Amino acid sequence: MTRVLSGTATSAGLVRDTNEDSAFAGERIFAVADGMGGHVAGEVASSLVIERLRVLDARGALRPDDIRAELVAANHAMLADARPEHEGMGTTVSGIGMVELAGSDHWIVFNVGDSRVYRFADDVLSRLTVDHSEVEELVTRGLLTEEAALEHPRRNVVTRALGTPLSAEPDQWVFPARPGERFVLCTDGLTNEVPDEMIIEVLRAAAEADETAEELVRRAIEAGGRDNVTAVVVDHVAAGVPVGSADTAPRNAR
Repeated sequence: MTRVLSGTATSAGLVRDTNEDSAFAGERIFAVADGMGGHVAGEVASSLVIERLRVLDARGALRPDDIRAELVAANHAMLADARPEHEGMGTTVSGIGMVELAGSDHWIVFNVGDSRVYRFADDVLSRLTVDHSEVEELVTRGLLTEEAALEHPRRNVVTRALGTPLSAEPDQWVFPARPGERFVLCTDGLTNEVPDEMIIEVLRAAAEADETAEELVRRAIEAGGRDNVTAVVVDHVAAGVPVGSADTAPRNAR
């Protein structure tokens, strides 16, 4: 039996006046969204897609294509919104959902844009999503290092997003769920400020999910907080393990 614990933290950061990020941690779906298009339009866009995922989560068991269908519907709703104050609105969205396949639990990972999903298991941090961004394409082609990408002037330019003329098709893939794994879902306000080594350090501490999410956001603010920052931490716990037990940490964590 799958048991999942989660925690969410968010901040406008030290530079932005408003927070255009949105997040959701439900029973089966966990997601973050980073709004674009100005403080009104961006907040509306990220809230809209998260609300659709919230409603989907409440319906019960998920099929593999359910999340994709909701993201497509959210994209259509944004494009159909003719209100002037919402002009240019768009959002990234990334997350995970629990589905049952062949009688066992599987995770489905989904992504549109440059928000990310990481998996921490066996003391290894793995990025499960590929950024849909100009700098990611340059890195993939060997024209830019990952270190240089963090300071590139076009590092925030995405090539896919919901609600914009860009492609809105999500990446999706499925893999078996395994107790002991820990996930981090985050907007680029975290990854632009906090290196992977520091993320690993926080995850190794084996604190509860909500405390871990808050610590990741705190580290991003401490590093400069130049953007809105949101983190959702999801712990896949073995059945019967009490909340707060050390066994909720990833295997082999130090």
